Amino acid sequence: MNKEPSKQLPFEFYHRPCLGRDDFMTAECNFEAFRLIDSWPIWTYFAACIYGPEGCGKSHLANIFSDKISVQEHYPYKIPQIQASDLTLDMPRRLLNTCKYLIVEDLCANINQEAMFNLYNMYRDEGGFILFTSTEAPARINFSLPDLRSRMNIIPSVEIKEPDDGLLSALLVKLSMDRQLSISPEQINFILNNMQRSFNYARKLVAEIDNISLAQKKAVSIPLIKEAMTALATDNQGDLFA
Repeated sequence: MNKEPSKQLPFEFYHRPCLGRDDFMTAECNFEAFRLIDSWPIWTYFAACIYGPEGCGKSHLANIFSDKISVQEHYPYKIPQIQASDLTLDMPRRLLNTCKYLIVEDLCANINQEAMFNLYNMYRDEGGFILFTSTEAPARINFSLPDLRSRMNIIPSVEIKEPDDGLLSALLVKLSMDRQLSISPEQINFILNNMQRSFNYARKLVAEIDNISLAQKKAVSIPLIKEAMTALATDNQGDLFA
């Protein structure tokens, strides 16, 4: 009986991206957002928001914000970080009592708006600080609660735009190093000339290259990169370029 050759599957090795201040790559598209985080605590308001496309470095900047607070305030742990969609009415007081600093990720309209309104007021009135992240400016989010909408309209917000070729090249190198992948300058140039121009695509592509390289036990090559690009192009991921 003929047996089909078995396909080698990669092990799921956990890779830890470098998220320190010195690891953040500044460019024209993200410098204002970096400067906003770096300027804390000399903010003009108790809260601020950085917004931009998926994978653009918002969480990296939030990590830098957390590290800066830990150093300056001698806070022994990472400051609380929550998803906006997870906020419930009983949480604002508990969060503020735990720590007066807070990171709220993925701000959008599909949240408990009354809870967010209460959170906003408590941190503003009792000396707290909040860093929001979002894919769009808070003033453009269609909050149905008028009081919340009016408050979010005045939060200082900075956009991270899509990267230029210089930043994309540096990002590809960093993502490869995070995964201990060896990608040559020639291969980086090939990727730049053929890729979707977005942070999110760059991250997904390097992950796919890594998966194929591990599965096939092959070094990175241009044919392997082409295979990874084809896999992404044929994979029905609706949020690929979100």
